[in-house]
Amino acid sequence: MPLFMDIHNVDGVKAADVAKAHEADLAVQGEHGVDYKNYWVDEANGKIFCLVDAPDAEAANTVHRKAHGLVADEIHEVIPG
Repeated sequence: MPLFMDIHNVDGVKAADVAKAHEADLAVQGEHGVDYKNYWVDEANGKIFCLVDAPDAEAANTVHRKAHGLVADEIHEVIPG
């Protein structure tokens, strides 16, 4: 399955809020064949990065949309090193 890194730009982002959103993603991801692996938060620069196995980029964004409404600003397919 393809691996994607998505990027969210969120002014005032807080790690605690992202942790809750990630839990919501995990609760619905199975319905869409998606597996959110990990996430990182850069509070100082308002960035969230999510690593996800998904059939395609739209499936990954669908999980975000259904779980909490915060879809990614960018999604890039990545190849593990």
